[in-house]
Amino acid sequence: MRTVRNVHQRIIDAPADTVGALLDRLAGEDDPLFPTPAWTGMRFDRPLGVGADGGHGSIRYRVTAYEPGRGIRFDSASLGGYHRFSVEPLDGGARCRLVHALEIRVGLAETLLWALAVLPVHDTVIEELFDNAERAATGRLTRPATRWSPRVRLLHRLGHPRPAATPVPAAARLARHAFDRPDFADACRLPLERGMDRDPRAWRGVLPFPVQAAGESELLLGKDAGHLDFRASVLVGEDDVTLSTVVKVHNTRGRLYWALVRHLHPYAARHALRRTHRRLALAAPSAGERHRSRVTS
Repeated sequence: MRTVRNVHQRIIDAPADTVGALLDRLAGEDDPLFPTPAWTGMRFDRPLGVGADGGHGSIRYRVTAYEPGRGIRFDSASLGGYHRFSVEPLDGGARCRLVHALEIRVGLAETLLWALAVLPVHDTVIEELFDNAERAATGRLTRPATRWSPRVRLLHRLGHPRPAATPVPAAARLARHAFDRPDFADACRLPLERGMDRDPRAWRGVLPFPVQAAGESELLLGKDAGHLDFRASVLVGEDDVTLSTVVKVHNTRGRLYWALVRHLHPYAARHALRRTHRRLALAAPSAGERHRSRVTS
């Protein structure tokens, strides 16, 4: 076993109280720091405080120390270590230093995984979080985090959440009323991160079919053909987005066609939803930009 240490810090031209107040909102609904929606957000089972359990993505940890406005420590049993944020006043309080420190114990296999996959993503997420802190506290960004490396782009693509199968939601009324007796129906869903577009029109490009109908939170795409009719519903809620499919078969040709396609369809639908979800997540304003927009509006 060896100990891995990783430290990031940034001087911010704002008082420690200002940056500390932002840190106190970490993992909240109006979190101005964690770089969502590009990355899966930090969430806990209760408000930020000692004993809160949660994490981000597959990384799980518990809050073990919390001094409001000054620092938070998270301990992870699975990683055998901790990470913490702290805010230190500088120059008589005119500026401050924001620090993130991580220390974990890893074996040989974990060391290789850390170096090849975890470290580049970790460094990117922390630097983007620092960008958000600086932007939210000062309204500007003196030196943005560097662009994603090819490795980070690849790791982000591979690690982006994957849709899960689900029944067609009751709220997907356009899909449910598209046909009297559909011959096939399925659905898949993905959670929505903070800051992602909840307007169903933003999801228009999920599949290359004409718009058949639109509702306040649902968009119905589809196409009619001689052998079958196809409808795809995009239902956008506060917490998730669901892509539902309903099919009406007309004749023997349609039954033969769908007997083959139905086995490929779930993979294609999930790929289309995941691709669009990732595109919109990367195009959305950062947490710091959203915070400044609320402050100035």
